[in-house]
Amino acid sequence: MDSTSKPTFDPKEHQHLRYNPLRDSWVLVSAHRMKRPWKGQVEKPPEDNTPRHDPNNPLCPGSVRANGEVNPEYDSTFMFDNDFPALQPDAPDPGSDHHPLFQSKAARGVCKVMCFHPWSDITLPLMQPAEIRKVIDKWADLIVELGAEYTWVQIFENKGAMMGCSNPHPHCQVWASNFLPNEAALAERCQRDFLQKHGEPLLVQYARMEAQAQERVVVENEHWLVVVPYWATWPFQTLLLPRRHVFRLPDLTAQERDSLASIMKRLLTKYDNLFEVSFPYSMGWHGAPTGSHLQEDMSHWQLHAHYYPPLLRSATIRKFMVGYEMLANEQRDLTPEQAADQLRKLGEEHYKMKKTEDFDK
Repeated sequence: MDSTSKPTFDPKEHQHLRYNPLRDSWVLVSAHRMKRPWKGQVEKPPEDNTPRHDPNNPLCPGSVRANGEVNPEYDSTFMFDNDFPALQPDAPDPGSDHHPLFQSKAARGVCKVMCFHPWSDITLPLMQPAEIRKVIDKWADLIVELGAEYTWVQIFENKGAMMGCSNPHPHCQVWASNFLPNEAALAERCQRDFLQKHGEPLLVQYARMEAQAQERVVVENEHWLVVVPYWATWPFQTLLLPRRHVFRLPDLTAQERDSLASIMKRLLTKYDNLFEVSFPYSMGWHGAPTGSHLQEDMSHWQLHAHYYPPLLRSATIRKFMVGYEMLANEQRDLTPEQAADQLRKLGEEHYKMKKTEDFDK
């Protein structure tokens, strides 16, 4: 080879930057770093001995919560006001007479907890599609109920102790606020700007192009598409997208909700199968703002869900967002294409069910 010639670019070998149009930011991809030996922190694998019912667990049916209230003997989803809310509806206004460097403004809202299932030893990928459909329907109802008053309704699930979840019982949280949070405001601006410049909603165009390319697709069905986004930051991050232009969860048809239950189960089963562990993640839904925005043109918005899992090399080695990531630039250690390929190749029978079948034999 001529010593003056330049090597051919290979995304698996050469660091490069990728643009995230949803956040107007760049991600450094350094896939060659996966070759380095790991001598850093090793996490404890998640415990797999959660009892089905624990009378001392405040999320279980019939248990007493911190405020003294007793949970009903629920047999499906169960919703209650968070006993320790970050947002309250009647907080006083701090006023508006502030120095530009010391600004504050009113923050009001409500925080709720939603249990997915009465059993503590089950997670979404182990639930039946009909049970997941009930979760989806309740999510949609909450957008209608809380969105009538509040600007933003954030549905999110922190799964696993690694993601700060303090209770193994299957549940999510719902925070509704009178303001547009930072991530939502960023998504609002970026999607609006893209539509104005390109004449088509950002994520509608993106889903169509990913479906055509197939390179980063993990699972798909008639109504939904799951990809490791081109600009992913977390190792096995995924983006769940409808194929149709949809603003918010309540806009989904009955068929789309059934398909959503199916594709969620398939995706989360693959996650668990990757390292044969209950896969930790933070996930959440982003849809068009609500409250006063319900009467506005929100055609730049497309409903979508983000999944952010921290595991990188195994069930005990995670990706840390520290140092350079906190002070300079987001960075990832394998390409989104490599991550998608690993997930795509995994089976859709949950490893726990397969082990049960093997044991029965």
